[in-house]
Amino acid sequence: MSHAMHLREAQPQVLREAQPQVLREAQPQLMRDAQSQVPREAQPRDQRDTPGRSADAGPPWSSGGHSCLADLLGLMGGQVDDARLEPRLPVALRRVHSGEMLFHEGAPAEAIYFVRAGTFKTFRTAEDGYEQVLGFCGRAELLGFDAISLGCHPTAAIALEDSSVYAILVADLFDLGQRLPALDHVVHRAVSDALTRRGELADLMAAVAAEVRLARFLMQLSQRMTACGQSPRRFHLRMSRRDIASHLGVAHETVSRSFGALAGWGFVRVENREVEIVDMDGLRTLARSTRRQVDEPDCRPAHGLHTMPAAAYATQWTAMPAAAIQHAS
Repeated sequence: MSHAMHLREAQPQVLREAQPQVLREAQPQLMRDAQSQVPREAQPRDQRDTPGRSADAGPPWSSGGHSCLADLLGLMGGQVDDARLEPRLPVALRRVHSGEMLFHEGAPAEAIYFVRAGTFKTFRTAEDGYEQVLGFCGRAELLGFDAISLGCHPTAAIALEDSSVYAILVADLFDLGQRLPALDHVVHRAVSDALTRRGELADLMAAVAAEVRLARFLMQLSQRMTACGQSPRRFHLRMSRRDIASHLGVAHETVSRSFGALAGWGFVRVENREVEIVDMDGLRTLARSTRRQVDEPDCRPAHGLHTMPAAAYATQWTAMPAAAIQHAS
């Protein structure tokens, strides 16, 4: 009898009875994944978590690891009641490599996902093959919720770096929400935050000038970094220049020129994908210019800066080799 089998038999019976049927059926796989510690090279090829393998190639719980509801609630800022059994219920933990799909557009809605670490890009592919980037999701954000009513995912999600997510089966979501109000509260708040971010996209597209759209995008990133307890002024762009262009609704060459313009005006410094907001107030003022074209911002930085000319920055971004861009991400 395996070590994992002993662990399962030793589990308190009351905890088993408290689990939803689907989770009880998934638990043997979760325990085997968590306890066996089989080297990756020794695993069957079709079970390995490899780059390019879609995360929805199997059921959401076939993830190579597991956690518990208490971990998910802690990530999302929910209250954990140690006196109850439900927070200790297992939750699938999915590790997603950079460039790997979390779910495909049109795939069945089996689970919703809470980002534990990393960054994802959500997008929709048009009939002519154009990839429209709808947003970028990071730590403590929700993915896949818009598929619940449709029964399938209207968008796709791909990891921009090595990431991990908690997965809760749609079949168990409502039952768990009724039994654990803290989880229900977390889900509702996460959905509300996701809808707010969708409103941010409309705010981006309302601006006429590409420089203003980029300024708003950087301000939104800054606010999200602040919410995560990170620097609001310095950050690494996980997304490519082409992804940003698709998200802003402009050509990728326009993104290069816009970065150059913001740098030339002294609002930001840019080195490959490293961005520093030098003049936060000036960038915020520029971001408010909704309906007019921007030739020169009204507000100049008060301090003297030796900035690279806008054309030079645009050239730097345009001429950057694809391999270097991939390495920078």
